[in-house]
This record gives sequence, structure tokens and C-alpha cells, in this order.
Amino acid sequence: MAKVTYDATGSRKSSVARVRLVPGEGKIVINGRELSEYFSLKTLELVVRQPLETTETLGKYDVTANVVGGGIAGQAGAVRHGIARALLKVDGDYRPLLKKAGLLTRDPREKERRKYGLKKARKASQFSKR
Repeated sequence: MAKVTYDATGSRKSSVARVRLVPGEGKIVINGRELSEYFSLKTLELVVRQPLETTETLGKYDVTANVVGGGIAGQAGAVRHGIARALLKVDGDYRPLLKKAGLLTRDPREKERRKYGLKKARKASQFSKR
């Protein structure tokens, strides 16, 4: 008999994460590597675990995520968003907890485009009198 799985997609900046929740003992695997191996910073590990801690389901589900694009901070945010969305499919009663913690809202901030005549979006070259 097939196990029940809950799939969701999360995104942050230019990172997109496909997340799958399966009832298990709490193992988190991202792109085929363990959580602590993939994200070397403890703060990013906390970010990924945040939805599970908020809903008190830390040891109940195995998380498998596939993340593409962006940097490691954006990828951690994308996985967090995906886990939160998948937990909603598990139980709709988690919605007020996740919403209050701000985990269901997709962070809309993106990198601003570069403008011509400038070095970056807003940074101009240094002015020289001579």
C-alpha cells in the first residue's frame, strides 16, 4: 500500500522548492543531502525547521525537498515556505498558527533591476571633479 504524501511548492527570491511530506521520524533531506550537510549555517537550519516547530510536528514527518535557483538563504526560505504549505494540506487547523507566524505569505521582495548609466540598481560611479 502506498504511503500518504503531501506535496507543495515554496518560493523565495529566485529559488523554488518542491517539498514532499511523508509520515516518518523527522528526517529532512534537501537535494539528496541531509539538512545539516546542505545548509552549513545553523540559522538556515532553524529557518527550515520553523514551520514544523510552530505546529509541533517536528518528529512526525519526513521532509524531502528539491530546490533550484538563488543562493542558500533564498533556498532555505523557499523550503520553509514549501513545508508550511504542505502542512496546510496535512491539517487545515494549522492555518492560524502558520499565518500568525507569517510562514504562509510568499516574501515578495526581489532583486531590483540594473539601470543604465549606473553600476547597480542605484549605485552610481564615484563623482570626480577632474
